Amino acid sequence: MRRLVMWDVDYTLLRGGGVAGRAWKRAFTEITGREWLATPVFGGRTDMDICAEVFAAHGVTDCTPERFFLRYVEHVRLTQHEFGEQGALMPGVRDVLGRLGDDPNVVQTLVTGNVPEVARAKVAAFDLADAFDADVGGYGTDDSVRATLVKRSMERAEAKYGERFTPVVVGDTVHDVTAALANGALAVGVATGATKMADLVLAGAHAVLPDMSDVEATVRVLTA
Repeated sequence: MRRLVMWDVDYTLLRGGGVAGRAWKRAFTEITGREWLATPVFGGRTDMDICAEVFAAHGVTDCTPERFFLRYVEHVRLTQHEFGEQGALMPGVRDVLGRLGDDPNVVQTLVTGNVPEVARAKVAAFDLADAFDADVGGYGTDDSVRATLVKRSMERAEAKYGERFTPVVVGDTVHDVTAALANGALAVGVATGATKMADLVLAGAHAVLPDMSDVEATVRVLTA
């Protein structure tokens, strides 16, 4: 079977320089009229999950995630050029994506806690949008549980291509690893975020890389 490689975005492929976080806060304040009080932990979580926590922490009961996300996406689009200016790609990412893109036995997509429009804006800022089949991705609007995002991506890929894939999830957090394992996917951890290699191993990752600067080794892990 061909491989479906599902990439996390933040701190796996790139760091966004805080652009999305600032857009999140501005959108929240505008749409709720509430002063921003506390920033949750974003790493590895879905936007639906984070939204529920933020609303609860600020006592917001009259706003839906869908309504908030519309304003959030508007703010991201206004500042999306800043991703490329203030953020950066993680080591080896462009070369790894290029190598996998040349392999007819690999389909690459995004499985990320970001809403789809923000995920696209982030990768597009680094001219990477064409590396992924965004139609078969899993996104933060699909569900609050990250494992469901992996499941949705697998279902979409099978429906679009008419075949089953060997699933591979690449991410920098324990949430990425556990979501992969819940769906029988190969879990590849990269310690380019805040999570240590040892913690990715303890979470059950099948392989853990310090980063993707060793392109040959990374490609071997993802396609072996």
